[in-house]
Order: sequence, then C-alpha cells, then structure tokens
Amino acid sequence: MEIDAAREVRTTCPYCGVGCGVLAKITADGQVSVRGDPDHPANFGRLCSKGSALAETIDLDGRLLHPQIHDRPAGWNEALDVVASTFQHTIAEHGPDAVAFYVSGQLLTEDYYLANKLMKGFIGSANIDTNSRLCMASSVAGHRRAFGSDTVPGTYEDLELADLIVLVGSNLAWCHPVLYQRIAAAREKRPEMKIVLVDPRRTMTSDIADMHLAIAPDGDVALFTGLLAWLGQHNALDRAYITAHTAGFGQALFAASTLDLAGVAAATGLSEDELSRFYSLFARTEKTVTVYSQGVNQSSQGTDKVNAIINCHLATGRIGKAGAGPFSVTGQPNAMGGREVGGMANMLAAHMEIENPGHRERVQRFWKAPAIAGEPGLKAVEMFKAVADGRIKALWIMATNPVDSMPDAGAVEASIKACPFVVVSDVLAETDTVRHAHVRLPATAWGEKDGTVTNSERRISRQRPFLAAPGEARPDWWIIAEVARRMGFGEAFAHKSPAGIFAEHAALSGFENDGERDFDISAYAAIDVEDYEGLAPFHWPAPSPGTPLWPAGHPEGGAQAQLQSEGGAQAGTRPEGATSIERQPTRFFADGNFYTPDRKARFIALRPTVETRITAAFPLVLNTGRIRDHWHTMTRTGKSPRLSQHIAEPFVEIHPEDAQRHGIGDADIARVSTPRGEVLVRVLVTTRQRPGSLFAPMHWTDQFAARGRLDTLTASLADPVSGQPALKHVAARIEKFTAGAFGFAVTRKRPVTMAADYWATARCRGGWRVELAFANDDIDWTAFAGSLFDAADAEMLAYHDREAGQHRIAAFQGEHLAGALFIAPGPVAVSRGWAAEQLGEVHASQRERLRIVAGRAGAERPDAGATVCSCFNIGVNQITAAVAAGCNSVEAIGATLKAGTNCGSCRSEIRTIIQACRVQAAE
Repeated sequence: MEIDAAREVRTTCPYCGVGCGVLAKITADGQVSVRGDPDHPANFGRLCSKGSALAETIDLDGRLLHPQIHDRPAGWNEALDVVASTFQHTIAEHGPDAVAFYVSGQLLTEDYYLANKLMKGFIGSANIDTNSRLCMASSVAGHRRAFGSDTVPGTYEDLELADLIVLVGSNLAWCHPVLYQRIAAAREKRPEMKIVLVDPRRTMTSDIADMHLAIAPDGDVALFTGLLAWLGQHNALDRAYITAHTAGFGQALFAASTLDLAGVAAATGLSEDELSRFYSLFARTEKTVTVYSQGVNQSSQGTDKVNAIINCHLATGRIGKAGAGPFSVTGQPNAMGGREVGGMANMLAAHMEIENPGHRERVQRFWKAPAIAGEPGLKAVEMFKAVADGRIKALWIMATNPVDSMPDAGAVEASIKACPFVVVSDVLAETDTVRHAHVRLPATAWGEKDGTVTNSERRISRQRPFLAAPGEARPDWWIIAEVARRMGFGEAFAHKSPAGIFAEHAALSGFENDGERDFDISAYAAIDVEDYEGLAPFHWPAPSPGTPLWPAGHPEGGAQAQLQSEGGAQAGTRPEGATSIERQPTRFFADGNFYTPDRKARFIALRPTVETRITAAFPLVLNTGRIRDHWHTMTRTGKSPRLSQHIAEPFVEIHPEDAQRHGIGDADIARVSTPRGEVLVRVLVTTRQRPGSLFAPMHWTDQFAARGRLDTLTASLADPVSGQPALKHVAARIEKFTAGAFGFAVTRKRPVTMAADYWATARCRGGWRVELAFANDDIDWTAFAGSLFDAADAEMLAYHDREAGQHRIAAFQGEHLAGALFIAPGPVAVSRGWAAEQLGEVHASQRERLRIVAGRAGAERPDAGATVCSCFNIGVNQITAAVAAGCNSVEAIGATLKAGTNCGSCRSEIRTIIQACRVQAAE
C-alpha cells in the first residue's frame, strides 16, 4: 500500500470495545476524513461521536517524535541500549521480579503478544499487567470460575434477537453508543422487546428502558442472588440443563434462599414491588441477555457480581443460544486481545493458565524460552505498591497514563517519581505520566499503527495504517523486539512485520489444543503478509482446517473448520487475499461442554454482604465513570474541538436534596474530597443522580484542569479474586468553594500557566476556551488577560465595573481576536459557543469588537446554547426553538437540524429536551 497516495483504507476504531469498522479517506493533498464501514459486522456503518471525530485527533500537535533520555534528545540505538542494559543489570542484581511492564488495552494484539512473551518467557517474571485490570478483570475472573475459561458466550446479534435486555452498570448510550443504537433499532422493529436498566444513576441509557432500578451502590450481588432464589421458588429453572451441564447448583440455591425479598430490598434500596416485577419479567422471558460493564466490574465484589449474573443464566439454560446469555461489554479497543495473549499478570498466552504446570511447560516449549514465569505476577494495584516500596526497581509503561487512571493516583505518581528507572512508550510528549520518565520512547499512533484488535464479541479486526509514521516514531512491537534483541533474545524476537507476530500468536493458540481450549485461531498460523493485509474481520474460534471446533464428546464434535475466501459484500471492496472462516458466528455453551475438568459449568454459592463505607466525615458515595464525548485521559479526544464542546470541564453530579443540604448551587465550584485528596469541579444539580451519591468523570488531568484528577480520590481497595479496583463506591464529602470571582476566556494560544484557583481548558475551533474561578477578586485583570493570551503586541479593549465585579477584556491582533476574558462575581453567563466562534471571525470594525467586550452576539446571530449534538454542532437553544416551532419528536428534530442523525449518541438528550419543553408548556 502506498502511504502517500490518495486512497480509502479499512481500519478499526481505537476507542471502546465495540470494535467498529472505520473507512479512512485520504485525499492527494493529505486531508483525512472518516466514516463508518458499512460492511463491518460490528457497526454496519455506524460510528459514535468519538469515532466520527477521529480525523480531528491525528495532528502532530504535542507528539513525542524522538527518543529522550533524562529530558535530552537521543537516538534510537542509545535509548534502546539504555533500556535493555538497565533492565539486564536490575535483573542480575535483584532478580527478574524487580522489573515490571505496565501495558494497555490500547496496544494492538501483536504489541501485547511480544510484551507478554518477553516478560513471562524470557525475563522469567509474570510482572506484566495492564490497564485492562481496571475495567475487565472481574469479568475474566467470573468467566474462569464459572466456565473454566475466559469465554464470552454470545455475539452482538443476540442483542437484536433478545426479548429482554437487562443492562447492569452500563451507560450504553454514552459508553458504547453503537451497541445502544443497534438495540434501539431492534426495538423499533420489535416494540415488544423489553429493556431493564440497573444503575444507581438515571443515565441517558434510561431513555430506552421500560424499567429503571436505581440500585444502591454494590447491591448487584443481592439483586441477582435474590433472582436465583426467586427462579427456584417459582419453578422457573431449566433442570435438564442444570443436571446435564452444571455442578454446584444445590449449594448456590441454598445460599441464595437465605435472602428473602425483604432482605433483597434492604440490600439493594429497591422496593419489593420493583423486585417482584423485574424477577417476574426475567423468569417468563426465555430470550434474555444480561449486558454488564463497569458498574459490575469496578467493585470490590466485582467477581461475585459477575457470577451472580451467570448463575441466573445457567439456572435457566439461557446461555449460548440466539438472543440469550450473559454479555460482558469491554471498555477498551483491545482489552480482549490482551486477554488472548495473556497480557495480565495471572494469565498465560492463548488462554492458558499460569497456575497449570502443563500449560507453563507447553508455552515454554513453543517459545523455546529459557524460562517461564512460575506463578502469577503482581496485579496493577499491587504492582505500583511494589514500585513504591522498592521491590520493583525498573518499570516500563506502554500506551497508558497510570498517574491519572490508577486508584489512589497521588500515591501512584509518588511511586513512579521515586522509582530508580522508568521507561514510557507513548505518542505524546507531555502527559502526567510521561513527565516522570527517565527514558521516553516515541510510539506510533492510530492511523500509523498496523495490527489487530479483538472486540467484545470475540471478533478480530485489522487496524491498518494510512499515515506515515512521523519523526522517529516506531511501532510498539518493534520497540519491544529491539529491546529483547539487545537483552540477548534476538532469535525469538526476529519478527519483520506484525503479520509474522500474528501468525505466531495464531499458531500458539492451536498448539496441542485439539478443541480443548476455547481460544483457537490456528487457521491463520501460516498467514503471510499479503493475506494479513487483506484479513477480514472474523470471530474466534477459528481452528486450522480439519481441526475439531469442539473437543471429543461435544454434540458438534464432528464439525471441522474450513478456510475459505471472504465472500459477500466485502469481497472486491476489501484488499485482495482476505480470508476468514466462512460460517455462522460461534456461540458457546448452549449444549454445555465447558472448559472445566468435567466439562460442567460451576455455580458459585454467594451470600450477599452490605458494605457501608460512608462515615460522618465522608457521608456521600462517590461514583466515577466516563462521559459521552471524551475517552480515558483525553490524550486523543482532548485534541478535538468538536468533542470538547459537549462537556468542557470536570464536574460533579449531585441530587437537589444533597445540594441543598450542603449549601451548593448549580454551576458553583465544589471541593470533593476523600481521605486521599481533593478536586475542584463544576457542580451539576440533577435528579438523575441518586440521593446520597455523587458522580464525577475520570477524564481530566493536569494537562486540562487545575485540580481535576479524580482518581486521586479513589482508594486502592480491590476485588480479592480479580484484583480490580473499586472505583464506583468511594466515601467522599462535598463543600462549596467560595469564589471571589468567576471567569471565562477564549484564546488563540493554549495558556501555559494560569494564576487561578480553578481552571479548565478545552479545544475549540481556532483556539482554546478556559473556565476560571478565583478565591478572591483583588486581581489586575488586564495584566491577567495579557498573560493568559500571550499576545504582547495586541490592541486591548476593556470594560471594568469594579463595584459590580464585572470585567471584560478583548485583545486583537490585526483584524483577528487573540483572546477575550469575561469576569463576574458569579458563574459567567456569556455564550461559550458564540465566544469561541469569534476566534475564527474577522473583526474589522469597532462595533464588532465592542460586541465581544459586551459579551453578546447581535440579533442576527442567535445563541445556539450548550452543545448537544457534537456531529453537527447543534445547541440546546436551537433544539428548544425547533420544538417551539412544532418539532415534537427526535425524528422531526433530525429532519430540521440534522441533530441525532449521524452517530445517534445525542438522541437521548434530544428526547429529554423535548419532554422538558412539553412539561414547561403544560405549566
């Protein structure tokens, strides 16, 4: 493929675990645009707001383009030699467990595979863990306890075939929007489909729900254990399936039966009527899919929550069948691929078990490795504690930002700062983690990377490059292989391309397997570069031709895989050479045959416990999570003006009753604190929030806000089985930050330093927007503005009303606005969208300039209001006006304004605005 030619390239989105296909179009002059791939079976052309804005995130602004050692530029040879020699010396002096890798679900499978191979098979330690520990570890542990393997039983198609979907701890509308839209589309075709949302918050996903169960924090084990008891009491069990394919049912049912409906109500905060209606609906609906995500996983009871859900599906035989099964949706684009290659500290490659001596011997023999890790390594929370206490002396962090994303992030940052040797491979020169690295290695980014990812339904897809690697950036797999070569392991890391790594990974998956392990893609063990380039998306398992799909004794044991060319719509439009297994997507466990020694699933006997973490000093429960248009720590989405307008600053949601109790109003700045630290965030008072609880997103870092690093508040408390941190149940308190002045600014240049107690920056078209708050107002605002705008030669216009506390300052360079600052004693009322637009306008006349100082658009430029639809930049005022003009449905709004017609992520918000307008009109 010619990187410099005009073309359209099929690739895969780098955000969540849905795994959407993307078509990246590159013109002859290098302009890039993206759209959904209509032929990709994960999304059929749909993209969410983040995927739709990918072309805005591929610039080189802020990129790390050259290796650095102790803040000075270095060549690749020198940097790689330093990394390899320091790791070697550390291992020689302190042993292999004195070094560690902390990797990421943002890595491609080929990167992940080599990192795991180097650490477990050649260094000889299992001290490699991943940020997937923070999102999917409890699901992995629950799968392994129940199934004997980390197997996702179903496929996305089940979401469209189900008669009942139970969404547990999943804000699908914002965090997996394309799946949400698939469900919404299926619901339109089959209005009889029922949807239940189990979530403490009334999220935007509740828009589609027939029933919202506003469960108490960590009430899920009680909810589903109570369901199991109900199923037993009401003769709603599949006893034939239980007898033939499971073990431990009696003990699980006995444990569940100790909790009556009143007990479940007390543990969940739900009424007995709500419970009875939900339990009855589940009991009578054969085609039921339970979708769960971080609200289940990110808990000190996460593994038990997963098994409580699986218990109910095993008890009813609703697993592995069309439209039925438990379904874990992954949070990262390659969290599944990392699980396949053994990228977690307690796993081996190809879904083999590190605790199993036979598996260890098999992997070591396949790799021809000098050693193999003999026991599980340190999981993420334990790993950084080991860095802090000096057990780990050399740490390599790849494609992740633990200083912001790990729990107790302040302590994690301190441990990294104190570590004798830290290497960071990243795409950006400045992140909160990169700043502490002794060696910085420039990695390729999305659009430059070449490899594979696996989505939530076990579908493997290609990420293909369409941009040349900038500067000296290199692929992660190449960096890992070069370090391994310098450590003396060159023969085992002599790969020339990601195709060779994928082929080795595929070969290992089938090595001495014969249907005994779930993960098998050995059909691709001999794939060459040409076929790899054209590899079409495929589900696993995909064993080599002639190999059983299932082990001996399975009802489908005679079925064999056949390698064929990809047919259908993709043939001819996809690069030639595409190959896949041509058959229906595989579901697991409809006829049993689990991956336990006796091939039976395990019920897990659970006795719910109620944890009370709040105290008099910290009386509220803090729940952390994500928002619609941002991702992780904003290293990618923070580049996009479009994505930064919907929510432009860190915030906390609080119920009106709690806000009144704590003397806090809407749009105030609040100090949220725990025993570990505090943040300053904007307040959003909303009835969507459960009384007694707070919600705040985890995205903001020191790069975008003064004190917004939310995970400095969370504790290192983790699930005892999975090691996954409890990020959604943290005792906290809230108090008003008494501001002497509030501010808002737009500026052409990104501010470097700001002497403000609270600030938050966000990209906008033409520059940056800044929210500000100050403890006092005794400030020279003109001097502050000059420092903020960094425009020494600018012409300044200013308005000052010191008595009222109102100050407005605008700076012009030629006919263009360099910056504008608005100061008020309360939250600034200036239209953010209008002010940001002025950075791109020509302001030739004095009248136009005075409008900016006045902070008002002319009558011919009505204020669009806060952004609702990021795809078409449609604001709340525009939608409200359209409703007033007669647009009384989401479809009518779409026809008039286009809002909600692209990715659909905003449709829930549009519907909420319409309903609010109706209520207002009725009043």
